[in-house]
Amino acid sequence: MTGGENRPFDSLNASIGSVVILRLKDGPELRGTLKAFDVHMNLVLDQAEEVSEENTKRFGTIVVRGDNIIFISPAGNGSK
Repeated sequence: MTGGENRPFDSLNASIGSVVILRLKDGPELRGTLKAFDVHMNLVLDQAEEVSEENTKRFGTIVVRGDNIIFISPAGNGSK
């Protein structure tokens, strides 16, 4: 890899303050602003929402345990 983001933690650091999308092991997809994370990939999300095709549940600020996360992705423009 080239550039300033070579490790997973570099990508997470670059995403602090930005909207990210998470998929959890049991299926739900969460969207929220990444506020913080630790070495176990536990994440703090602000304005968190569970997003599905049927509806959206709003949670506010939550902590997501790292071992429940399948993937983390930047939401990109227009996803919020």
